[in-house]
Amino acid sequence: MTDSGAVEALLADALQVYADDPGVRTELEGYAQRLREPLRVAVAGMVKAGKSTLLNAIIGEEIAPTDTGECTRIVTWYRYAATPRIILHPVDGEPRPLPLTRVDGRLVLDLGGQQAEDVARLVVDWPAENLRAMTLIDTPGIASLSTDVSARSTRFLTPEDAPSEADAVIYLMRHLHASDLLFLEAFHDTSAARSGTVNALAVLSRADEVGAGRLDSLIAASRIADRYRADASLRSLVLDVLPMAGLLAQSARTLRQAEFRVFAALAALERTERERTLISADRFVAASADLGIAAEDAARLLDRFGMFGLRLGAALVRGGSDSATALAHELARRSGLDQLLTLMTRQFHARAIALRVRTALTGLEVILAAHPRDAAARLHAGIERITASAHELNELTLLSALRAGRVQLPAPATADAERLVGGSGTAAADRLGLAPGAGPGQVRTAALERLHRWRVLAENPLTNRGAQEACQLVVRTCEELVVRAGPDGASVQTDPAAEPEPRGEPVSVRGARP
Repeated sequence: MTDSGAVEALLADALQVYADDPGVRTELEGYAQRLREPLRVAVAGMVKAGKSTLLNAIIGEEIAPTDTGECTRIVTWYRYAATPRIILHPVDGEPRPLPLTRVDGRLVLDLGGQQAEDVARLVVDWPAENLRAMTLIDTPGIASLSTDVSARSTRFLTPEDAPSEADAVIYLMRHLHASDLLFLEAFHDTSAARSGTVNALAVLSRADEVGAGRLDSLIAASRIADRYRADASLRSLVLDVLPMAGLLAQSARTLRQAEFRVFAALAALERTERERTLISADRFVAASADLGIAAEDAARLLDRFGMFGLRLGAALVRGGSDSATALAHELARRSGLDQLLTLMTRQFHARAIALRVRTALTGLEVILAAHPRDAAARLHAGIERITASAHELNELTLLSALRAGRVQLPAPATADAERLVGGSGTAAADRLGLAPGAGPGQVRTAALERLHRWRVLAENPLTNRGAQEACQLVVRTCEELVVRAGPDGASVQTDPAAEPEPRGEPVSVRGARP
């Protein structure tokens, strides 16, 4: 496990070195605080990509505004707290609380007459379980027609002279545009891990619109995601690309009993009548009386689920989802939300400590470069010592190098190396390509087989030096997987995301800077 305690001690030493510089001390205290906070995950993308809608789906409540009001032009933080509250941080002046108001179950953010350009950020504290492990940050649209709005996100996520304010990013796109690649490249260069391949996921948002709301829309969107996933320029910047129907995900998480009754009424219609009712939005609203609801309620349901959600919900009820809870779970799964939450756990939460440590070390490096001191030599040495001895950080570096093509290995070996160092998740089964329920014995057998294979490749005299160092690092990962499985498959680790203490000599990776 990456040692955050050693980084905290290093930052404390740095505070002594810069005791006479209040500005630098504030920066250092901020990095120390980030080590103790949950991981910061930003939701980014172009205007109308569905950022706030996706954020609501992840949180499980409609607390992020999804309209085009002033609040969507402000960077907004959503943090866990037992007591709800909203704090406005102005560009100038002291933070002040905002009123907590909910309308039709949705949280309303009222700036009290304050202009968006005068607000540095909003902080929403909320008792949502999914916020315990990570702080979510909603950002204004990238490449907005308003240069000021676009600049807010750019300055926040890709500052020129500091690590990003976000430890990881979920990037939403409707189609792959040049501006998407430009942003991801910028985040790649300024992010905490110095590589977006370890802290960025791409989401093909509004995937239900790909097939015009047909029941097979997500299948068509999956094919597009597969194509993007294989795109060399995008593959070097993100860990994965997945399709998602964000509106459906949000509404599934907040499905009400009255809404389930409408889905049940749709499912009960004779097939021809049901297809006629769901042929268009206008026809659905016009048929509201036949479903036992008012036209305004039908319009509201249409806004919440869209035609795709209405068609899918009716089909699922006919297929056996016989309660609001069962339907909500199945809609969330079909929307792509479950897959996204799983990826966030495997790729972000499992690496939370390493990513926070990387942020702190990168920030300290920037400070040392901008404010050189004679006494800073020991701080440079401390950064090198921590980086060299933390195997998890070296894995992130190798993953970046492999994705970017800076380490040349035979094609099958490259894919295996990416998986082993955590490209598909950090649990032992994910690293070894085993089923999620694989037991310690299976893990040990597979890890020993991989260990032998990679030792042979590392010792091959035809393997060049850069590739050989990469092989040695993969060998060390395999050794740790064997140790984690325990003797004769008796596992000595209860936490699949935990890493044993580093063993042996540290290995660097040529062509990839930690």
